[in-house]
Amino acid sequence: MPIFSSRVPVASISVLLLLGILVNPTISDSRGTTVGLICSNRTSAAEDRNVYIDNFLAAMDAVSPPVATDGYARVNRGGGNNTVYAYGECLKDLDKKDCDLCFAQIKTQVPRCLPFQRATRGARVFSDGCYIRYDDYPFYNETVSPEDRTVCANNTVTGLNQTVFGENAAELVRNMSVQAVNGGFYAGFVDRQNVTVHGLAQCWEPLNRSGCQHCLGKAANAIASCFVREEGRSLNAGCYMRFSTQKFYNNSGDSSSGGNNGRNHLAVALAVTSSVVAFVLVASAVTFFLKKKLARKRREKKQLGSLFRMANNSSLCFSYETLEKATNYFSHSNKLGQGGSGSVYKGILPDGKTVAVKRLFFNTRQWVDHFFNEVNLISRIQHKNLVKLLGCSLTGPESLLVYEYVGNQSLYDYLFVRKDVEPLSWEKRIKIILEIAEGLAYLHEESNLRIIHRDIKLSNVLLDYDFTPKIADFGLARLFPEDQSHISTAVAGTLGYMAPEYIVRGKLTEKADVYSFGVLMIEVISGRRNNAFSQNSSSILQMVWSLYGTRTLREAVDPIMGDNFDVEEAKRVMKIGLLCVQAAFDQRPAMSSVVKMMTGREEIPEPTQPPFLNTASAESSRVFSPTSYLPHKDQSQSSASRNSITESFMDPR
Repeated sequence: MPIFSSRVPVASISVLLLLGILVNPTISDSRGTTVGLICSNRTSAAEDRNVYIDNFLAAMDAVSPPVATDGYARVNRGGGNNTVYAYGECLKDLDKKDCDLCFAQIKTQVPRCLPFQRATRGARVFSDGCYIRYDDYPFYNETVSPEDRTVCANNTVTGLNQTVFGENAAELVRNMSVQAVNGGFYAGFVDRQNVTVHGLAQCWEPLNRSGCQHCLGKAANAIASCFVREEGRSLNAGCYMRFSTQKFYNNSGDSSSGGNNGRNHLAVALAVTSSVVAFVLVASAVTFFLKKKLARKRREKKQLGSLFRMANNSSLCFSYETLEKATNYFSHSNKLGQGGSGSVYKGILPDGKTVAVKRLFFNTRQWVDHFFNEVNLISRIQHKNLVKLLGCSLTGPESLLVYEYVGNQSLYDYLFVRKDVEPLSWEKRIKIILEIAEGLAYLHEESNLRIIHRDIKLSNVLLDYDFTPKIADFGLARLFPEDQSHISTAVAGTLGYMAPEYIVRGKLTEKADVYSFGVLMIEVISGRRNNAFSQNSSSILQMVWSLYGTRTLREAVDPIMGDNFDVEEAKRVMKIGLLCVQAAFDQRPAMSSVVKMMTGREEIPEPTQPPFLNTASAESSRVFSPTSYLPHKDQSQSSASRNSITESFMDPR
């Protein structure tokens, strides 16, 4: 399950709002431009906010393919009171290409009604070409609702006989309310005394004839208040109606017919893909709202240019169509897993190579950083213990990342989820821990770039068929300046793995990764999860520290091992783990030293007490009360699966 903080960051929501306002600002008359956004503010029956958010993401992911195929879709995800119902439809005068473009554009608006707060559990987004809605109840047959809106143009009718215009508009609306009942759609005009009024009306597909008639009748009555204006719209739960002085619809779905104001501009603009436009605008919005210095803005623009040049390089860029076909059009049977930033699918490229394709969620708060990090940073480093990024796609309605396929699921799945495999042997556990340490040492000290991962955990370590571990998900990674000992940044990561100085002060160094690795190391050896933040559960760090004090560290080894492990090696490894999770970050070893200690090339010093235990230290006391800084619920793991490259809780400071 994706993890969200207990409050919505203002800066993040501002970014999403700006995205909604500014996408393709030069094509204000396009059929995909939002003309109505309605966020539900009623009391919801949903029981679990995080489950509801997870179901919301799944529903948004599922609604697009059938809209592209059939022109409309109704889906639901989840169960009980946490079910999310979603619906999408294009107006019937759009051809398939324009329907796809329109729907891709309005989906970027749904985050403006994100289900973070209890009062926001639904949204409706109207454009003049398509419609999308989600809610926590099955609304599909709803004709009208108290949230329906009538939107009149600001401009009054000028240059025309207003009386004649009003009469023509009234006749057209009557025609639409009658004719659209037959087939659910009508587009046409009334032209009398040299005054032409154009109009379109459509009922949503699930409505029967009587429901459509009722909705259009209500729409016609409401839109009459706009007859003194140049145009008006009725935005109802079950139908859409519009009149205008301008011809805005297509005859018989022919997108090349006259009066198609702004459509060609829309197609050209979105051909660059809505994902590219959204990416650039979100990046700019982040810069603006965080009030960075002008010099940093210039550097970031330069980075973006570098990113696009790199992405368009033939060795890195994939076409959207190629990846769509490779995954059998993102078939559910090909889905490998889902994390906080997107869904991952198994794909077979035309040359027969198996890959993992990640579809980034359009409304993930870390979306921009994730995409930039993966493409611009991680593509430039190579190591046998890092998941390799093969490329990306910026040529379709959503952003895609392509990774090497790692077939043996995550370390978390192998230890705690799968029941169809033999437990990891002692030798495999030591090998996995050592190679993860080597991968981190490479990131911190050996590569040309100095990178901090920030989200080392079991579910972000994938296992190949020979049990070679691969560190995955660099969406939260940070490139570390060579001339700085630390940086201060927004807190991001997973509860139970984050270092105390990072949680409390946002102070980031390589030692934050070292701490996370120490927790992971102890989890692998003990076969237990670190539940430091769950109610009525003690930390495994507490357990291992207590056993270290009584010189009985062997008892911390996973009981499933029986006697099939090296006792002295177990003591050494647990001791190294305790060194990595020491409260004082400057006392933790570098990852290169961890590798040397594990291979016997460096002496292992005595560890001091880890944090998150009952101590008299002021620092530990502050950290021991995580409710001051963190969500209450234990969210230390995502329900990740194969290649489910996840992201986690993020809380701006």
